[in-house]
Amino acid sequence: MRTRTFSELSSLPTFEDRFRYLALHGQVGSSTFGFDRWVNQQFYRSRQWRQIRSHVIVRDRGCDLGVEGYDIHARIVIHHMNPMELIDIVHGVEDIIDPEFLITTTHKTHNAIHYGDESLLPRPLVSRSRGDTKLW
Repeated sequence: MRTRTFSELSSLPTFEDRFRYLALHGQVGSSTFGFDRWVNQQFYRSRQWRQIRSHVIVRDRGCDLGVEGYDIHARIVIHHMNPMELIDIVHGVEDIIDPEFLITTTHKTHNAIHYGDESLLPRPLVSRSRGDTKLW
């Protein structure tokens, strides 16, 4: 599997292009940390994670996949572009807190990335004009 980076991702012009770059095509219900889930939960409560999380949100301007016009109005999720494993946390691998490997998403977009399900992605707003009677 190739290493995904913010530098490469940010060069992609559309939300859909960025999604396809990140899509993992995982399986619903597959365990990531199993009984060791407490380790990643402890990591996500750390001061170091909270600081880098704030940095990534500011860098991405609070937009889904960092795409302008896809503002996030609910809970923001920071996605590891390259799946994190237990050993990465245990050994303090720097990549898990490097902004080059993190991106801002919504919960739905995050799930779509993991399961490769484009139907979960937000739809762009349809511009309407006076006298427009066409249904969406």
